[in-house]
Amino acid sequence: MKSILICDDEAYIRMTLRQMLLELGFDEVMECADGKRAVETALAGYPDIIMLDVSMPEMDGLSAAVAIRKKLKVPIILLTNCHDPATVKRAAGAGIAAFLTKPLREQDLLPAIEISMAHAREVDGLKEQIYDLQELLENRKVISQAKGMLMEREHLSEPEAYRKLQKLAMDQRKTLRQVADGVLRVK
Repeated sequence: MKSILICDDEAYIRMTLRQMLLELGFDEVMECADGKRAVETALAGYPDIIMLDVSMPEMDGLSAAVAIRKKLKVPIILLTNCHDPATVKRAAGAGIAAFLTKPLREQDLLPAIEISMAHAREVDGLKEQIYDLQELLENRKVISQAKGMLMEREHLSEPEAYRKLQKLAMDQRKTLRQVADGVLRVK
């Protein structure tokens, strides 16, 4: 199920967008007319993607995007009449995935959505890789410390200390990291 939140203070634009999005296969199209309500609706509904107008009452689209992105990592497309350098710079800082200029053209909608969602998936994948690499580095650091402790305490060479950690891990059916943590706790 794909869901989208569209927020624009012009009812005609929301109605037109809603129809286009339903034709593109979105199952749920949430709507609102101001930035403050966009934040509330996004946090309550967890849409897959969000489209925000830049100029809206209560809270502008960029401010709403910043508030939403603090809580949700969802692609946001900005709808705008103007794309001056200051707005573009603010949008980049707010994590905006794409710009669509008004008047909206139906042929621009699908590419902007698809590219925004693909970019979001790519960023999520990169974040996962970073987490995995950080965990790997932390594991290696702890294993290295445990190896050093075994080398000092039992007068072993580095390969001997590493083999001892490996053997303990196999015998205890634990990971090298778990065994290394245990060695470091014994001191």
